[in-house]
Amino acid sequence: MLIKRKSIEAQANTKAGPGPDKDKDRAKSKPKVAAPRKPRFAPVTLSEQDGVRYLHFGTEWVQGAMRIRKPDWIELEYAQQMMSWMLFNRAPQHIVQLGLGTAALTKFSYRQFPKANVTAVELNPSVIAICHSMFKLPPEDARLSLLEMDANDFIHDDQRHGTIDALQVDLYDATARGPMLDTPEFYKACRDSLSENGVMTVNLFGDHPSYAKNLKAMRYAFDQVISLPEVHDGNVVAIAFRNAVEFDFPALYERAEEIKAATKLPAKSWVNGIKSNF
Repeated sequence: MLIKRKSIEAQANTKAGPGPDKDKDRAKSKPKVAAPRKPRFAPVTLSEQDGVRYLHFGTEWVQGAMRIRKPDWIELEYAQQMMSWMLFNRAPQHIVQLGLGTAALTKFSYRQFPKANVTAVELNPSVIAICHSMFKLPPEDARLSLLEMDANDFIHDDQRHGTIDALQVDLYDATARGPMLDTPEFYKACRDSLSENGVMTVNLFGDHPSYAKNLKAMRYAFDQVISLPEVHDGNVVAIAFRNAVEFDFPALYERAEEIKAATKLPAKSWVNGIKSNF
């Protein structure tokens, strides 16, 4: 399946004026201004292997995955780690995903936290459409919001400040060279959007120059930033806390057992990864 959205450029206004001479003078004095271009997106493509459906943006890079017989399960290890904020918040009121992917995190959050509002922000309308048609993303309702917009615009909106309990950031393009948004200003806006005890998780590439750049930007904006160990496919999940926390590891291991019992996610390994930072 291939979905491609082409950018569209508006034509300049060429409506006739009072006469040819005045038209010529007007053309010299007022240059035409083209309308802003709409974003150009890479083609959205799919592949399947061993019962798993993968999302691509026209390259071999995997942008997300879903086990066809278990559509609400989080298939990829790094994506499971993106839920590590659950160790610190049992009952979030607002969960936000920047970059929809295959909607794995959005679906899981929506199912697992029935009292929470879940918001997914995705710029590419084709990704939203294919998540509905091929990745079992449920329709919007009173708790689930799908916003077709730029994540940077979303997170810089003052109305978001202090409203998000868990922020999951996974923003990659077709080349997968590093997060599309990675400046100190972006991460400061992320911090400002979090509630008092809010937590952000970010998908990074551990063996890429963007890794150090992103960690530096996050540490500029957040009181505390740690990283989980790199998983087999090279991803590293960073965890950023709006306010620094004291890590009570016996309590975290106890919470990890609760998460595993409720969701089957390997939460104990997350605690081990956090502990390795110290």
